Amino acid sequence: MNTSDANNTPQCYSLKSPPFNYTRPISSAYFSTIFSTLGITSNLIAFIVLVKSFRRMRNRSRSFFLIFLAGLVVTDFMGLLVTGSIVVSFHFTRFNWRQVDPNCHFCNFMGMSMVFYGLCPLLLSATMAMERFCGINRPFARSTNMSKSRTVYMVLMVWLAAGCIALLPLIGIGSYHIQAPGSWCFFNISSKGSDMVFSLLFSFVGLTSIVVSFLLNTVSVVTLIKVCCGQDRTQRSRDHEVEMMVQLILIMIIASISWCPLLIYILVCMKTSEVPDANVVLFGIRMATCNQILDPWIYIMFQVSPLRSLLLKQCSPAILSGSGNCCCTSALPLATRSSTHGFISCSGGQSLRESTPALTGPGAQS
Repeated sequence: MNTSDANNTPQCYSLKSPPFNYTRPISSAYFSTIFSTLGITSNLIAFIVLVKSFRRMRNRSRSFFLIFLAGLVVTDFMGLLVTGSIVVSFHFTRFNWRQVDPNCHFCNFMGMSMVFYGLCPLLLSATMAMERFCGINRPFARSTNMSKSRTVYMVLMVWLAAGCIALLPLIGIGSYHIQAPGSWCFFNISSKGSDMVFSLLFSFVGLTSIVVSFLLNTVSVVTLIKVCCGQDRTQRSRDHEVEMMVQLILIMIIASISWCPLLIYILVCMKTSEVPDANVVLFGIRMATCNQILDPWIYIMFQVSPLRSLLLKQCSPAILSGSGNCCCTSALPLATRSSTHGFISCSGGQSLRESTPALTGPGAQS
């Protein structure tokens, strides 16, 4: 009898069968609603800001970077919209998954969404770090090989890779299960069989993306410092590259803080073969969700002119001291510089050859 019941139980309910003993306060519904609404609104505003910046953009490398940012914003927006709507609906209606989704189709869809929209930002962050690494260290080779269509293809390839990983449990590598308190589905974190393979794959891909981003961004920053403030600082303006690198570093930091607790906890469970604590996993997922909420504010804040001006002035302290050694030319007040035939004259009489147009944004010349 028990064997027959086990055989008739859909896989997503085989480990935990709803309805759960839900004891959480009703405030959880309002927290979920507030965070989902805040994240969706923030990403929508960020997307509008990026579209306006892209229309004014004439700098080639920055236009590529904006395409990656747009892909990241769309991913975060859709992730919060899809998963947030399910979670908020559960908190307000307390529906029974066994009745609403007897064949696990809905649960599998949410599980795939959690994996797909979780891995995409990490993979896109690593791809953006790779693009900036090539743009700073191999600018001439990159300029001949890179195009906007190829950048779009790279974003699509990242989505395809994350989608293929998310589909693996449907072909037997891993499995999606309902998770306490019954508001969401995720893959089964286990140290046995195919569940262990998928758990290790998810954790490995996520942590590898973070490590790759860290290494490439570190090399790019060191190279940019040498070019911007070294002996060859007078060769060309790198203001736009400084801004892009700062944004990319902030994206990496937020992703690392948000995702590392969950990814590392999965590895610890695999090594120790212990059963994951549902509360710890839930906390890790909530931390990871903060990544989708905080990311868009990086793009929004960097469109505020005073913030950009402060950043670029900090890039070149020599400007503030009036020594005339300037590497971040757009940080200079308009009264202290003039542009003639592609040159910028700084207050100290030093000339910089502009290889790319100055930063664009709200209030900038298009």
